Amino acid sequence: MAKVTFDKDTCKGCGLCVGACPKGIVKLSDELNIKGYHPAEVTEQENCIGCAFCATMCPDCVITVEK
Repeated sequence: MAKVTFDKDTCKGCGLCVGACPKGIVKLSDELNIKGYHPAEVTEQENCIGCAFCATMCPDCVITVEK
């Protein structure tokens, strides 16, 4: 099973990863990070297929995908 983690403190909430996820399990959080942005998060980790499209789209390299 794949595991996706986000560095929520450095995520600027651009949303590119949200649009890139084919399973639709990445969303922007309702909470703010230390920089005042809504960071991305995975809502259903068990449905992640490990494609790493989200990590490829991230301009700040805050996403780690483990298979």
